Amino acid sequence: MRFNKSLTPAPIRRAARVLARRGHAEADWLRTRRGRADLAIFHEFAPPPYGGGNQFLLALVQEWRSRGLVVEVNRLSGGTPVCLYNSFNFDFARLRRFARGGVRMVHRVDGPIGVYRGFDDGTDRRIVEVNGAFAAATILQSHYSLEKHRELGFELRNPVVIRNAVASSIFHPPTTREPLSGRRVRVIATSWSDNPRKGADVLAWLDRHLDFDSFEVTFAGNTTERFERIRVVGPLASEPLADLLRIQDVYLAPSRDDPCSNALLEALACGLPAAYLRSGGHPELVGEAGFGFDDPEELPAVLEGVAAELDVLRAAIRVPALPDVADRYLEVLRG
Repeated sequence: MRFNKSLTPAPIRRAARVLARRGHAEADWLRTRRGRADLAIFHEFAPPPYGGGNQFLLALVQEWRSRGLVVEVNRLSGGTPVCLYNSFNFDFARLRRFARGGVRMVHRVDGPIGVYRGFDDGTDRRIVEVNGAFAAATILQSHYSLEKHRELGFELRNPVVIRNAVASSIFHPPTTREPLSGRRVRVIATSWSDNPRKGADVLAWLDRHLDFDSFEVTFAGNTTERFERIRVVGPLASEPLADLLRIQDVYLAPSRDDPCSNALLEALACGLPAAYLRSGGHPELVGEAGFGFDDPEELPAVLEGVAAELDVLRAAIRVPALPDVADRYLEVLRG
């Protein structure tokens, strides 16, 4: 049914749109009853560049499909045996409609979101609710995330920790590197989100106090800050971002309470040792491949230390391989 927008009241137009969506959902639901996939995933995918969880899940699905697995997105067919649903980034009502007995449901959880964002809007409680309603198991990205949920009293079903991974076909070290001799040390930080907790205060401090005769700093991503000496590059798709990372020397990870920074993993995979804020999952991801700091005032000495030990720190980089992570996800999904 079509309505003349100029003659139809807004409430009726809204009701018509709701009915149309329900009709499409009903038809989709009926079609899935007769179908089958190897696994289903519920996540509102966005084209890159976008957030780290989205980037990881795109790579994960691509890895599974490269093996010949049939992966359906935001639907659960009658013959599909397992389903992965991501944090809160999916249509809750749609999942409830498609869920049925006999399907093993696994919930991928990050955060806690309230800690990560710096405010509590009830998202974590919604996550725990849908976790308790459907999940047979929970996948978290770091031990920090697991322990922080427990500290806040959020109990999740049968939790297991599996770190994120990145596509090695895109994020990998360069074949050769330009020597440090005679040039400034290149430092880079990246972030899709402009949340100040991504380290805006750290970058602002560096912009005012770092010795830019010895260092050059690039920020790639979204920020509301205006820097005088830090070079800002807008958000980049994965391939050009990886190219930019490969010509840098040190990665700066200044975000707070980040459970498993995909940006940090991308940099490590490109062979960059890290100067990282001792917060969230950063220490777990970096291991022996960098040095931590607690306050911005420590950063000049930390950056000098990383630059002095570049070869040793590069050799200590350990990044999970995407095929191994995909295998571990399948193990949990299949129980």
